[in-house]
This record gives sequence, C-alpha cells and structure tokens, in this order.
Amino acid sequence: MIINYKSIKMKNIYIMRSLLLMTTLFIVSCNNSGGVWLGEGENSGKPYTFGSEQDIMTLQKLAGAYSEKNADELSKYYSEEYMNDKRKENYSKWLNSMESITMKPYKIIPLQNGGNFRQVMAWSKEERVHKNGSYEKLDLMESFVLDNDGKVKSFKQWKAIDSVNFGMSYGGKFFGNEKNENTGKPFVFSNRNETQIIESFVENYNNMDTEGMKEAMAEEFTLNDYRGQKTNYKKSDLDEFFKPLKSVNWKLNAIIPIKIRNTDAASGVIVRGTESRVFKNGRKWDKELMEIFYFNLEGKISSMEQFAK
Repeated sequence: MIINYKSIKMKNIYIMRSLLLMTTLFIVSCNNSGGVWLGEGENSGKPYTFGSEQDIMTLQKLAGAYSEKNADELSKYYSEEYMNDKRKENYSKWLNSMESITMKPYKIIPLQNGGNFRQVMAWSKEERVHKNGSYEKLDLMESFVLDNDGKVKSFKQWKAIDSVNFGMSYGGKFFGNEKNENTGKPFVFSNRNETQIIESFVENYNNMDTEGMKEAMAEEFTLNDYRGQKTNYKKSDLDEFFKPLKSVNWKLNAIIPIKIRNTDAASGVIVRGTESRVFKNGRKWDKELMEIFYFNLEGKISSMEQFAK
C-alpha cells in the first residue's frame, strides 16, 4: 500500500482553510453590535452592543416584586436618587390601590452604548384589577436606564391599550350646532396646564386678587352668564369686579379639560363647584355652578359659559 503524504497534507490544508473561512463568516454574521444612537452627547453616532445576563435578571426580579405589590422589594432595583421617599410612598399607594397587578415580560433586550451606559428594553403584558372595580389590560414597551451598580435610574413607558379596558384616552362625540368637519369626532383630555391655571385662577378669585386673575385671561374675553346675558370684557374691567363685594368663596368639585380629537390646541374646561358671595350691602349670593372656560391657542381664557342652580 502506497501512502501519498503530500496529497493528505494538501487535503488537511484545504480543510483547515475551509474551517477558518466558515469561522470568519460565522463571526461576521453574528456581529454583536448594531443600531445607532442619534441623540446628543458623547455617544452620538455610536452603535449599541448587547448588555449582560445580569441586567435581564434585574428586570425579571423587578417585574416579580411589582406583581407581588411589594414596594420595599421593588425599591431595591431602583437607585436611591430615583426612588426617593416621596416616590416610594407614591409607588406603595399605587400598588395598594390594586386588588391584583401582574407584569409579564415577553421580550427583554439589554443594551450598552459606550462608556457606562446601560439600558434594558422590555415588552410586557400587564393586567391591573383596581380595588374600585376598574380594570386595565395593557401591552407595554418600557425603557429602564441603569447606573453603574445596575440600579434603575430613569424610566419611560409607552403603551397600547386593549379594547377591554373600562377607561380609554378618548370618547364621547362632538356634534356642533351645525354639521362641520369636526362633527362626529371624539373628545380627548387636553394637557396644556389648564387644570393648574384654573386652580390658580380660583385661588386668586377667593383672594379677590384681580392682578392674579388677569394672568389667565385673554386681552378681551366674553362671559355668557347663567341668566343668558352675554357681555364682552377687557382685562382692565376686572379691576371693578370686587368693588361691591365684601367676600367670595368658590369651592371646586371637578375640573375636566377636553378638546376635540385631531384638531388644534384650543380647548374647553368644564368646571363644577359652588360659590358664595357676600355683598357690602348685606345681600348674599349662593349658587351651584357648572362653567365652561374656553382656552384659545395662546392658552388664555377667551370666553366662559355659566350654568347655575
């Protein structure tokens, strides 16, 4: 039997080259970096790499403590700066308002992006059964940014709302006095600080502070009062409002800021409350009121409608 060592050596070299090529292709095809951060900062333009298994475990333990409504255990996974005493108290109240709450992550991606930046992206199914009988079912996408110790130092959440929920972010229907492009659209809650503006307006009103009240008003505004009288005012007219009055007391029951969905930022704020006025001549005025304050595009009150009993 004649052995061709040269031929065997050539075959071995060919096999080694093939294996090296396959290994190189495997490494290239399994690149562990990708994507890019396009925001500001020193990491701008840098790709992401996968984070550690420990960060995945942190998120799973956090979800477990949350589902067990254990605020003390939950706080262990947040930095002291983030989970201060006030936030811990709010978390505890939130969890205790639930009959049950479950956070079930179904996708967890730990990421790093240069330096000490650590982030965990998590997709979860969450169900909330409130003690007051309300029910929520949500599909959540959440971002947890971790510090050097692996503690959560910031948090953001995006949600898709299931149709089984009792509460929605929009509803009702606008009709209008005449049919127009907005007829049939639902309402949404407005969020241009109207609630705080109304609260400050009422506080200034009770203090009989017309200068403070003017901060909420447009230069010119209209009042349609409960008697059906329509009057146009200028800001300066408020200076005379309290002259016949000895005292006023306006107590709020509810503030509901709404706007028509998919329209400009103008909004209407429904305000329920009671008001008492004592005039200098001894006359008293007591009403239960429902009022609508209309905010213009500049965020100022441009008109009011008043209903009383």
